[in-house]
Amino acid sequence: MLVQIKEDIQEAMKKDPAARHFWEVLICYPGVHALMAYRFNHWLWNHNIKLIARLFSYLVRWLTGIEIHPAAKIGRKFFIDHGMGVVIGETSEIGDNVFMYHGVTLGGLSMKKGKRHPTICDNVVIGAGAQVLGPVTVGNNSKIGSGSVVVQSVPEYSTVIGVPGRVVFSGISADFEDLEETFSDPMAQAIEVVLDRLPQMEKDIRSLKDAVELESTEEETPPPFEPVPLKKTGMKKASNDS
Repeated sequence: MLVQIKEDIQEAMKKDPAARHFWEVLICYPGVHALMAYRFNHWLWNHNIKLIARLFSYLVRWLTGIEIHPAAKIGRKFFIDHGMGVVIGETSEIGDNVFMYHGVTLGGLSMKKGKRHPTICDNVVIGAGAQVLGPVTVGNNSKIGSGSVVVQSVPEYSTVIGVPGRVVFSGISADFEDLEETFSDPMAQAIEVVLDRLPQMEKDIRSLKDAVELESTEEETPPPFEPVPLKKTGMKKASNDS
């Protein structure tokens, strides 16, 4: 356990450029504190000391703002940056070398017992405020964009953004040094296209409406009145003859 804690601190120093030295990370990083407490609480849980494990996890949540259920399974080299608002549910599974920002939720969608929380594979980056819900699997070397809501499994080497989460890029490895890479939201692009075409569509609709009204007016206008000439009768001729 002590070896794991030392490795967690070294991993925080490696992944956070703001970390200056070992003691600063040990004293001032709530993500490291929550992970250290989790290692101990997980040991208690596995040794059937579950009430104490839950009590300690509650105290850690109160101190750090990070809630990790003692039954969750977390691998090596896990790092939570900033950490406030992170929630990791009971049946969550997290692989090795996972990088998670603040506000992330690994939550469930079902009230039934059993596997109801996500499985995060190795080398995954989860952005701030992302929500990964249900018994889905996020494949190796994937990235979850900030604020995304993931409710379906994500294949390996994928980048997911949006609500609900959509794969916008696939086929590259997740590199912690390349976190500034940005991707456009396809749904936002589609909305922008519609908004760009909206003025022309309104103009076309107005022209069509004017044409229909003009045609209706022409059909309703009666033809001009033309007097009908009277036919000559034989009455006048008969009077002259008389």
